[in-house]
Amino acid sequence: MADWRDILLVDGYNMIGGWPELAALSQTGMQGARDRLLDMLADYQAFSGLRVIAVFDAYRVPGLGRSFEQGKIQVFFTKEKETADECIERLVGEFTHRRRQISVATSDFVEQHVVFAQGALRISARELRLEIEENQKQVKKVIEPGGVNGTRHSLEDKLPPETRKRLEDWRRQ
Repeated sequence: MADWRDILLVDGYNMIGGWPELAALSQTGMQGARDRLLDMLADYQAFSGLRVIAVFDAYRVPGLGRSFEQGKIQVFFTKEKETADECIERLVGEFTHRRRQISVATSDFVEQHVVFAQGALRISARELRLEIEENQKQVKKVIEPGGVNGTRHSLEDKLPPETRKRLEDWRRQ
């Protein structure tokens, strides 16, 4: 079955360089920064429902040209002599013929001019970070005690009123 969700393509190393906490992590090892970025994107994907694809220049890691799924995030390491910008351009070309919105999270506006000319929307590293932070706040409101409506969610809250009434009548008998 075809996947018709909107797509967010993320220039991985561009985000790592643009987010202070990830840039600091990359000083001790790029793997930790990549893992943290993918964890944040996985949380964002779960909340937003978007199809998220992270693209990394493979010159920093062994195994050129590989792709895999980590959770519900697709991860691409570019082919030899292919930049992340070129890979994103290729992927947008593959997805644009379908009816969906494609957003590209990058700070490389100039390198991605072809992608944006094809109709993809640009999200800067800062904008994506702010959106992820806002989503985290929304999730905490829902799952923490005293969140939505000041109460914890219970099974009773999820039942229709007539079912609750019937269960209460059975309990009293």
